[in-house]
Amino acid sequence: LNITPVPKWALITVAVAGAILLLLFLICIIKCCCTKKKPRKKERISLCTVSNPTTINLVQPEMEDLERAVEQKRRGKLQYSLEYNFRMQELKVGVKQAVELKAMDSGGTSDPYVIVYLTSDRKKRYETKVYRKTLNPIFNESFTFQVQIKANDVFLVPSRIYDFNRFSKHDIIGEVRLPLASVDLQHVIERWSDLVVASKVEEEHLGEICFSLRYVPSTGKLTVLILEARQLKRMDSDGLSDPFVKVHLILNRKKWKKKRTSVKKNTLSPYFNEVFVFEVPFSQIQNVDVVISVWDHDKVTKNEPIGKLLLGCRATGNQLRHWSDMLSNPRRPLAQWHILQPPEVVDKALALKSHLKLPLHSR
Repeated sequence: LNITPVPKWALITVAVAGAILLLLFLICIIKCCCTKKKPRKKERISLCTVSNPTTINLVQPEMEDLERAVEQKRRGKLQYSLEYNFRMQELKVGVKQAVELKAMDSGGTSDPYVIVYLTSDRKKRYETKVYRKTLNPIFNESFTFQVQIKANDVFLVPSRIYDFNRFSKHDIIGEVRLPLASVDLQHVIERWSDLVVASKVEEEHLGEICFSLRYVPSTGKLTVLILEARQLKRMDSDGLSDPFVKVHLILNRKKWKKKRTSVKKNTLSPYFNEVFVFEVPFSQIQNVDVVISVWDHDKVTKNEPIGKLLLGCRATGNQLRHWSDMLSNPRRPLAQWHILQPPEVVDKALALKSHLKLPLHSR
């Protein structure tokens, strides 16, 4: 070091740098020897290269199948019973309860009710009460049909569950369709069935009507406001109708008072906005039925009824619910849409006695 003309500090720096390089080289050798080689990545399988359609379906189902599966699921189950009296030729259908119904409202619940009818007589139909904000309603209601069941007959008993909506069309949650020919009616039957998507075959649609009810007990005034109707049945040859509405009050099953709206020409969705006020003492409100009927006006022939509704304590389904809401909220007008029913069904439910106009005196 004393002979070499290079400075002492430079030689020390070179020695340290060489030592560091040697150490790094040794570390790299040890790492390469100890680390296992990674296997090559497998090639991805492209669905385009697979020619077998069965394999494709197993890997990726069709979107239509997925939508159909989702549509079928989560509709819930319905418990019902059947009992047939061969001597009286009466079929008793019991609607027990439903569980895990599909939520139809934004709040994650539904307002379910059930409609029961026979396909042999679609005009004869029954409705249960409406149960608010529940997916597990307990109905416990029964309905009786007069029907003669033969060995070769195939009757269906559709039990269709709806979600009630006051200001829009009621949504169908699902239905149960049961062929009676496949059921042994010698014994009482009670079972659970899964709800399925409702069939597109519907009973004749007569239309819908919206009206409000208001009752003031202190003055005994019943106010009926006929607002509008929509999708009425076509009654004229030109595909339209000339609708008007009648409001009848029935007291103790006898015709009492009536009023009617003006006629709306050439329309299936008339707007009325006409109000009628009836004097009904509080002592008689439980004995009064209100019949709201939509008619087609005809100058040449007799006016024809399109559909009717029965409201009051003897009503059922949505009509009874509307009437009960009115009595529970005095002085408050309550509006609601209703589906028109066949005139003969309402007339049969009324079972009117011989016409006699009764004077009614307030006490």
